[in-house]
Amino acid sequence: MQASGRHAGLSLALVSAFAFGGSGVAAKPLIEAGLDPLHMVWLRVAGAALVLSPLAWRHRGLLLRRPALLAGFGLVAVAGVQAFYFASLSRIPVGVALLLEYLGPALLLGYIRFVQRKPVTRGAAAGAAVAVVGLACVVEIWAGLSLDPLGVLFGLAAACCQACYFVFADQGADAEDAPDPLGVIAYGMLIGALVMTVIARPWEMEWQVLAGDASLGGMQVPAPVLLGWVVLVATVFAYVTGVVSVRRLSPQIAGVVAFLEAVVATVLAWILLGEHLSTWQIAGGALVLGGAFIAQSSRPAPQLVIEPVPVDREPTKAPL
Repeated sequence: MQASGRHAGLSLALVSAFAFGGSGVAAKPLIEAGLDPLHMVWLRVAGAALVLSPLAWRHRGLLLRRPALLAGFGLVAVAGVQAFYFASLSRIPVGVALLLEYLGPALLLGYIRFVQRKPVTRGAAAGAAVAVVGLACVVEIWAGLSLDPLGVLFGLAAACCQACYFVFADQGADAEDAPDPLGVIAYGMLIGALVMTVIARPWEMEWQVLAGDASLGGMQVPAPVLLGWVVLVATVFAYVTGVVSVRRLSPQIAGVVAFLEAVVATVLAWILLGEHLSTWQIAGGALVLGGAFIAQSSRPAPQLVIEPVPVDREPTKAPL
């Protein structure tokens, strides 16, 4: 029974990674057709919030029990990650933007070590170093930062928000009244949609773009089809299957499988959008993924706990 549940969880984790990986290649044609990146984020988050609103009503008790968690998750883990990621991919290739975002686990390691002041393993520190070297290769720093600098900064900001996502996701997980992940996701989408409404101002959106077609690898695809994919598949379906996979697997295994998202996005962008990466960028991307894998898989070194030596209450009598 446990083996079948584990196999099901692994399948769901793989499906989630593939679903997430298809978000960029579907969103970028809409951005190139005239949608502002922030408007694209608003459409994605607001559409997901609308679909997940029944779950929010079902878990409405979270509003009183975990208001700070829901606010942080919505502001940073939903709105922040999405806004910076889409702003990044509007200026640099999809694969590079996603690889920069996946520095998040390495940044999380620094947070654990220097902010929470908890010990980390040498393997985790090595993973962070490998990721930094990979980042230098991705941006080809020796060539004078050939990629758009602002796009790179947006990608790094998305990585910071992703690191915060792991922090928020871990809040209260070990408590007896741990918040239901589906409820946290639903309210995160709702709060993120409210925030993005103020920031993106959708009433200024080029709505006519959604009534036309967008170019995807030389093909003309109806804009509503691309938007439907982003909202239903790359957001709602991806989040739900991802959360269920974490329930079936450990968060560590599910997190490792999720790194396939970057590989999927890069391959799809190469095939569908014609975004060819240089040899150095491919090698750097592999290093970033490898470093993030090591950092995410590592855990703080266990602290030695010294058990007190039991002492007899009655004094020992001296031998005669």
